[in-house]
Amino acid sequence: MTKAGTLTRADLAESLHHEVGLSRSDSADVVEQILVEMCEALARGENVKISGFGTFVLRDKGERIGRNPKTGIEVPIAPRRVLTFRASQMMRDRIVAAG
Repeated sequence: MTKAGTLTRADLAESLHHEVGLSRSDSADVVEQILVEMCEALARGENVKISGFGTFVLRDKGERIGRNPKTGIEVPIAPRRVLTFRASQMMRDRIVAAG
């Protein structure tokens, strides 16, 4: 993992290379293909569930009235689709234990 505390695609590929023994190129291809599949499923409106990790869920949010914090003027916020992540109980337990 990088020093900034961010896990990158390259970090995942390097870990796959060390743990499984695939070449670095093949490891990068596997990571990329997994991410492509996840993105395509989400683009089709499907949720993505990774057992023991969590679930990426698409939600449709309706139009609502918001307020510009600078001016205080009410403005309509358009309906939109948002992506949320819900960590699995196993992941939450690991995070709590590590902290």
